[in-house]
Amino acid sequence: MKKIYLSLMLLGALTFTSCDMDKTPYGALDETTAITKMHDLTMFRTQLYGTLRGVTSGSWIYTTDIQLDHFIGLISNGNILGMFSKGTILPSDGDIEGFWASSYGSIATCNAIIAKCDEFAAKPELSESDKQLVERYKGEAKFTRAYMYLWLADHFCQSYTQVKGGADAKATGLPIVTTFDPTSDITKYPSRSTLKETFDFINKDLSEAYDALKAYEATNNKDVAALLQPGSAYLSSFAVEALQARVALLAGDWATAKAKAEDVIENGNYSLANISNYSDMWTDDDEDACTEAIFRPFMSSPSELGGSVGGIFLSDNELSAQYIPTFGSVLYYAESEKGSDVRFRAFFTRYDNLNIHGVGYKTYVFNKYPGNEKLKTGDKKNFVNYMKPLRLSEMYLISAEADARLNNNNPARLNEFCANRYSGYETQTYDNAQKLLDDVLEERNKEFIGEGMRWSDLRRLNVGFQRYKSNPSADGFEIYKYVVKAADGLSYDAGDHRFTWPIPKGELDANPNLKGQQNPGY
Repeated sequence: MKKIYLSLMLLGALTFTSCDMDKTPYGALDETTAITKMHDLTMFRTQLYGTLRGVTSGSWIYTTDIQLDHFIGLISNGNILGMFSKGTILPSDGDIEGFWASSYGSIATCNAIIAKCDEFAAKPELSESDKQLVERYKGEAKFTRAYMYLWLADHFCQSYTQVKGGADAKATGLPIVTTFDPTSDITKYPSRSTLKETFDFINKDLSEAYDALKAYEATNNKDVAALLQPGSAYLSSFAVEALQARVALLAGDWATAKAKAEDVIENGNYSLANISNYSDMWTDDDEDACTEAIFRPFMSSPSELGGSVGGIFLSDNELSAQYIPTFGSVLYYAESEKGSDVRFRAFFTRYDNLNIHGVGYKTYVFNKYPGNEKLKTGDKKNFVNYMKPLRLSEMYLISAEADARLNNNNPARLNEFCANRYSGYETQTYDNAQKLLDDVLEERNKEFIGEGMRWSDLRRLNVGFQRYKSNPSADGFEIYKYVVKAADGLSYDAGDHRFTWPIPKGELDANPNLKGQQNPGY
């Protein structure tokens, strides 16, 4: 990991935003900065939230959606993300290198903050209120470290439920780094752990983060009430539980997934967005409609913005788009036996004059991230929205899936969810758990389009995909004549090696301890 370790000599050099990942976290302090006072530590901790703002937005979110079946590129897009859309994934690609290095850069920052928190906690003169803050910061750092290791595992490792040889197989997990110790000594570079060891590490960090934040919430600090409200810009114990539920789902631990999801549903202050305000949750991040946002990273224009997600799907003048939804994806939302799906009008809008070769065409575009007016940096839209990486809707669907997996055959959570997504929805009963599971997975596919979760689901379920093959004359939208032909109708079989990204070539070249540990197929 020479490349990574040498690049971490300055903590402030971390990068998290959209395609070029070129934005430095707000409030960054480097390792040469004296951190001797609580104020210094508080500023140092700000990097955690800069990291979370970055990695829950921009290309960190949409890249895998471009790789899968809901979207197709237009020939006018300059081949942006073409490697992912066409399925020609290479270990030497700059995006692959950037995601890996930036993730480990974030982990290094977390390690440094954890070490500083331990240093401060050992100071005998530290006041009780400052001790509470130090433990809180340490918990936030462990959450962020766990989040980054989970993101890496979900992209650069085979899925926990499908890994060849099982989760205990050698070199199936990640190189685990727990201390901030930049070095060029290659003997100290770690090899890959087992996938079980990686998940055990993630779960340990989350358990300790939960304890730390739960303890802070038990204090009389004046900001505790705000932490527990929807749309909180800071981490709470419920945010930790939401991520724990996700981890358990990916690992096939249905009992834990159910318990964690239910605690958030039953004991948090969150409620599902409903048919009347669901679109508002996305168009302008309306606070009254964001009642299901468990954690919503802070943003402000111009210096504290996350990456744009909508920019790859939309344009300010409505004359262009880099990727459009396949016609099959549009039909998927437009036609449903359950009722009129509120997500159709929330996620799609029509451009009547999208320009290709000087001619205007009509098409549906993906409008889930239309840009928040409050986050604009100029006169033109930047398509940046407040991101909602942990939402109550996910907890409902995790709980419902766990019920199906545990043969409880209890559709209560699914019915409650669907009643807030389909007008005219009628309560369903289920004769068997498989039908319940099928409906839950369909709702996950619909709900989380453009949020990166379909990638996780196809991997853990060991299911392939067939991208809708365009037929301009039958579809009635001539623009589908101008999609990228090499990507049109692309399919992956179940277990395709491209469901796991390659370890970057630069990393393999720099770290001799990774020799022979490349992912299968590369």
